[in-house]
Amino acid sequence: MSLAPPPGPSYSLSALEDRLVPSERMPVLFVGHGNPMHAISDNHYTRTWLAEGERLPEAQAIVVISAHWLTPGQTHITDAPRNPVIYDFGGFPDELFQVQYPTEGDPAVARLLARQLVEYEAQLDAQWGLDHGTWSILKFLEPEPHVPVLQISLDYSMPLPRLYELFSRLRSLRRRGVLFIGSGNIVHALGRARWEPRAEPWDWATQFDADTASALQERRLEALLDPYRTWSEARIAVPTDDHYRPMVASLSLLEDAEEIRFFNESIDMGSIGMRSFVTA
Repeated sequence: MSLAPPPGPSYSLSALEDRLVPSERMPVLFVGHGNPMHAISDNHYTRTWLAEGERLPEAQAIVVISAHWLTPGQTHITDAPRNPVIYDFGGFPDELFQVQYPTEGDPAVARLLARQLVEYEAQLDAQWGLDHGTWSILKFLEPEPHVPVLQISLDYSMPLPRLYELFSRLRSLRRRGVLFIGSGNIVHALGRARWEPRAEPWDWATQFDADTASALQERRLEALLDPYRTWSEARIAVPTDDHYRPMVASLSLLEDAEEIRFFNESIDMGSIGMRSFVTA
């Protein structure tokens, strides 16, 4: 891990901004990634990821905020020239541990992201790679990446409104070719998962999914940033908010009045919401 570099000619803001040229506004996605086994499956979810990936414009960099990189009290940004693949799970078939997703990072883009988050003292991190919240979806959305891929961690101790403010500081980079993707699950009650094939969703999971979808369409930020006070089902549907936070990050990157389109609008395994969205 390395701290963001001090000001100097090599890392002046103008020089860093030159790394990314002005572009049309890039989309923002939030992707419900669900079970790691999707990474080696051909199913409705993965086919939809492939289709959504084909619609995406060419990016200059891809930045993912994954539920599986939590750094309490700090925000980290990957800055290694190449990204190792992290198999951050256990008890799955060997085939899943053989998945490769070779990508390059970009230290200059990492420093530009850090500059945008300077008041949050974001740190550069050369040790982390791509966790399964990132590579399991990118291998479908971007099967052959030709641009750098970076991750930004989630400060798990930060209140949701503050987290929203943090990631909103990156919004302008959408007009410099950066594709932002949040990867988590709005409904994520793994302890209540139903493992039988084609399991029906719990009523509370369906209700919370519908309520948050309505709030997202209407941009009811106060409700979405305080789910436990807003919806009684939240305590069951979101027992811990690690997978909910990437949705908040994606939401913060939207511009005023920007509309979203949902995809993969279903509950997997009874208690894992796969609902995803992309800017329309």
